Amino acid sequence: MTNLQHPIASPFTMRSTSRQVMQNIHLNGKTAIVTGGYSGIGLEITKALVKAGAHVVVPARTLEKARHAIQGLPNVELATLDLMDTLSIDAFADNFLRHHEKLNLLIESAGIMFAPLRRDSRGNESQFSTNYLGHFQLTSRLYAALKRAGQARVVIVTSRAQRQNGVDFADPNFEHRSYNAHVAYAQSKAADCLFAVELDKRAQHDGIRAFAVHPGLIPGTSLGRFIIHNQALQKIQSWFLNDMQATHFINGYHLLRARIQGQREYDYFKTVNQGAASVLWAATSPLLADKGGVFIEDSNIGTAVSATSNSKFGVRPWSIDPQLANQLWTLGEQLTGKPFRI
Repeated sequence: MTNLQHPIASPFTMRSTSRQVMQNIHLNGKTAIVTGGYSGIGLEITKALVKAGAHVVVPARTLEKARHAIQGLPNVELATLDLMDTLSIDAFADNFLRHHEKLNLLIESAGIMFAPLRRDSRGNESQFSTNYLGHFQLTSRLYAALKRAGQARVVIVTSRAQRQNGVDFADPNFEHRSYNAHVAYAQSKAADCLFAVELDKRAQHDGIRAFAVHPGLIPGTSLGRFIIHNQALQKIQSWFLNDMQATHFINGYHLLRARIQGQREYDYFKTVNQGAASVLWAATSPLLADKGGVFIEDSNIGTAVSATSNSKFGVRPWSIDPQLANQLWTLGEQLTGKPFRI
């Protein structure tokens, strides 16, 4: 798998925006689903897809909140979905399949981060349930529509946290070990990477390619709601960092400090527009037409690094190992109680 993880001649960088990535991309007649498509980078993705001509379905737990966020956007359809509720996933998929024959793009952007210990009705830890298991079941239920589309893509949003630790197959739901919200989040995001590896392997004969995408470090989104609990403060932070583009000043400081300390890498914060760019590149770039199952960051295929690497970038072995990916698929079927047959 590591031989697939090499950057290619992408014209884009970590500074690229969704507008730049989507230039000359036309999606007229295409249908997309964007989970989490009403906030943060998900909303930015929805806007870009609509502008390119796609019809976008945005699932949401709270329709009123989503309706307010997408107000004024044409060709956007709202539907109810709770990724921690197996019945809600089935109902959403059934409704979609009744009204849509094909699904060209499935972008799985919804997620939670550093949540306190909670469990779904099946006993699965909430971050694993939302970030991986819910999307696993959703993809399974929508597979027929993806297959009918031909040349469909599934983009699974992961995180730099995948470098911290992999999936604990002996105890994924923290039933026998102490709960750690950061470890649980990293586990769910490593699982997202492995899901892309195995889905691409199994589905590419049906013209479906899958990608795991780390959008970058994007402060000021609702993903940090378990860190900053005050919604008003979240909005102020988002306005300051994104609308006022204060990330440029923060990045300049980080770059200067890294150079003084003789370091080559530094934390580069992105706006939501820049964060959406890598996801949109994975979803639409012609350069990826014959590729799949890879980890993407900064609008390019990421580099495979060792388990002991101190790099801030790159994908770790436990996130792309084919045997672990196959094992995770089986675990997904067991924990959701839903077979995913291709």
